[in-house]
Amino acid sequence: MNPSTTGRQIPVVVLTGFLGSGKTTLLNHLLRRRAGNRIAVVVNDFGAVEIDAMTVAGQVGSTVSLGNGCLCCAVDASELDGYLERLSRPAARIDLIVIEASGLAEPQELVRMILTGDNPRTVYGGLVQVVDAAEFDATRDRHPETDRHLAIADLVVLNKTDRVTPAQHERVLGVIGTLGPGAAVVSASYGRIDPGLLFDPAARPAEDEKIRQLSFEDLRTDEGEDHTGEDAGEYAGEHTHHPHTGYESVSYDEPAAMDPRRLMAFLDSRPEGLYRVKGFVDFGAADPGNRYAVHAVGRFLRFYPEPWPRGTERRTQLVLIGSGIDSDALAKELTVCAVTGTEAATAPDESAMWGVLRYVRSEPAAEEAAGPA
Repeated sequence: MNPSTTGRQIPVVVLTGFLGSGKTTLLNHLLRRRAGNRIAVVVNDFGAVEIDAMTVAGQVGSTVSLGNGCLCCAVDASELDGYLERLSRPAARIDLIVIEASGLAEPQELVRMILTGDNPRTVYGGLVQVVDAAEFDATRDRHPETDRHLAIADLVVLNKTDRVTPAQHERVLGVIGTLGPGAAVVSASYGRIDPGLLFDPAARPAEDEKIRQLSFEDLRTDEGEDHTGEDAGEYAGEHTHHPHTGYESVSYDEPAAMDPRRLMAFLDSRPEGLYRVKGFVDFGAADPGNRYAVHAVGRFLRFYPEPWPRGTERRTQLVLIGSGIDSDALAKELTVCAVTGTEAATAPDESAMWGVLRYVRSEPAAEEAAGPA
């Protein structure tokens, strides 16, 4: 039943997590198994090439991409209200709005913007924090603010549990339980959670419990400092504490196909500060039927071949995110990976794809490709 006909407000859920934790994978899982519910998605991507928006394209009828930068910096509260106003109009028949935040966004700012909004048709639906089980310790070391993010989460999705041992899994669960005692914790692989956790109102905390878990005082407190006094206005415009201030992004968009061997050499030798690589690769004649989604987090690397969507221009589009990286040098190295005109006319060496195929998931992906159950 539609909320516009019952008076029920549309929940606005903030989906956040560090780079590569699996937010988009979880969102795609949710969209495929929405059980007739209509979901509006606000995608906030970090980088000029909106890979995340491309990934969810076609899965949902109402998608708004906010472009480069973290959402809390790209729009103010009034602008976010404008987006929510568009998506919550009765004619859209939306049941749930999900804001997929950049991996470098500040959850406190996003939640504050929703709580202070004045749209009568929407209500804050909770903060979902996605955590990479395999990179949990490294993420906390690199970004201590992760502990604060977990403390304000309503639902923590401990993702990629297939990449850790049972003992490691239990240890991370214990740490999360200590850091975020008020949150529900769900373990998952490939972002596969029960969509009812977000759709079912009974699964969300009662209003008085929500106030206890996340008050305005919680939102104003940043690493022990209370900004409720005279400096509150200055703090509202201060973004130097945000994780993205220490990061750079390199966007690469190339119509020429990529040479598999040269690209693999680039990926295998990527610098320590290059934390995240995502996008789509065209290997041209080496595999004309498929494009390859590439996903790299730290030293983890995987390719996902998929048929070219009908009507899609064949090109390589990548976003690289890191700290202390030489953006110009990385762009030049990627340019060297492109196939030149002379090479394009040469018959492809079938063995050239071996390095890529080493990083293709071997288990069947039929369930993911099958769509709604």
